[in-house]
Amino acid sequence: MADAAGRLTKLAEEVLGVPLPVRIRAWDRSESGPPGAPTLVIRHRRALRRLMFKPGELGLARAWVAGDLDIEGDLYDALDRLAGLIWERGDAPAPHRARVLRALARPEVRAAARELLPLAGVPVPPAPPAEEVRRRRGPLHTLRRDKEAISHHYDVGNDFYALVLGPSMVYSCAYWGTAEDGVATLEDAQRGKLDLICRKLGLEEDLRLLDVGCGWGSMVLHAAREYGVRAVGITLSEEQATFARKRIAEAGLADRVEIRVQDYREIHDEPFDAISSVGMAEHVGRTQYAEYADALYALLKPGGRLLNHQIARRPVADEEAYHVDEFIDRYVFPDGELAPLGRTVGQLEEAGFEVRDVEAIREHYALTLRSWVANLEEHWDEAARLTSVGRARVWRLYMAASALSFERNRIGVNQVLAVRTPESGTSDLPLRAREWRTGTHRG
Repeated sequence: MADAAGRLTKLAEEVLGVPLPVRIRAWDRSESGPPGAPTLVIRHRRALRRLMFKPGELGLARAWVAGDLDIEGDLYDALDRLAGLIWERGDAPAPHRARVLRALARPEVRAAARELLPLAGVPVPPAPPAEEVRRRRGPLHTLRRDKEAISHHYDVGNDFYALVLGPSMVYSCAYWGTAEDGVATLEDAQRGKLDLICRKLGLEEDLRLLDVGCGWGSMVLHAAREYGVRAVGITLSEEQATFARKRIAEAGLADRVEIRVQDYREIHDEPFDAISSVGMAEHVGRTQYAEYADALYALLKPGGRLLNHQIARRPVADEEAYHVDEFIDRYVFPDGELAPLGRTVGQLEEAGFEVRDVEAIREHYALTLRSWVANLEEHWDEAARLTSVGRARVWRLYMAASALSFERNRIGVNQVLAVRTPESGTSDLPLRAREWRTGTHRG
């Protein structure tokens, strides 16, 4: 059984058709691969069994979360090198499998795989890590199933998120600048993002704001404190709601801000002057997006503005064949779906909105994610204690891989400003784009 690393490297290179860009260290302490490269550490032969019984993303994800598989060296460098094997320029955000499947069909590769089967040990499928979402019941995007999906992602402990996100408790792309701009830190950048949204929405004293997917209350808190609005924030997470209400009470704004555990489909106290939806539409799903757009349109007053801040994927030739990565679906955002920007804009327009501005800020999200990863790594022991080692490993991999995806233009994020323009055609927007009205800003 000696030199497991060399045998695994040989098989990987036969399958991929190119030299492996990372080193491999196996459980028998053997090593193989380019010197000085990041090292893929296979701590236990159980990792091979996971791949045998669930080839592809899910097997790799289970091995990573369980700690059977690890990376030594620069995590970003390792992920970037490995991504180059499964992505091709222009691919949508899903692994490029065709070449791997073709390689696995070759007789010599199948023979090599059979030779390596004894390395995996007892041929029994290992149990999935506890952090994996188990089988889900019922149709997609019902009120109950959406609440369960949101709970999986967000109800993992407010203290854990505080370590990762920092004092702002904002879990969406920040808006970065430079030290000269006064936007040099994550906190500066998150405050800058919240203020940018307020200005795009034209918020003023006593306007009524709805924040869909309010998280821990940062948006409604900023809008009420700095612009004097009356705000309603909705979330499906009980833990988020409890945290947000406490922050708002401590800020003395309970008379201006209400936090509800409520779905956007359950709101019946319209109209609102403005709606912000930041990092929430990714949970809606393509089958429900038209309903989402229609609902927000109906909740706005004529002339009211919507700011939809949403991650977008690259379009694919066959949209019906698109599927969410298994790692994301099982461990991060159950039932979440990304749509191309054009589809999002089209569906908002079909609902009746006039889309007035689109700002692409994908580089900002890469910077944000790298900051969150740094926070997690700095507080690793405490983060693992507050949740589990497996959960911390999920978040580290997901955020680091996502940062690279934004940097490489595999996914993007956009702020779409839309108006429920009245029949008169008066949008009440400035003649020059991006000269957003400041309202009664108190900052």
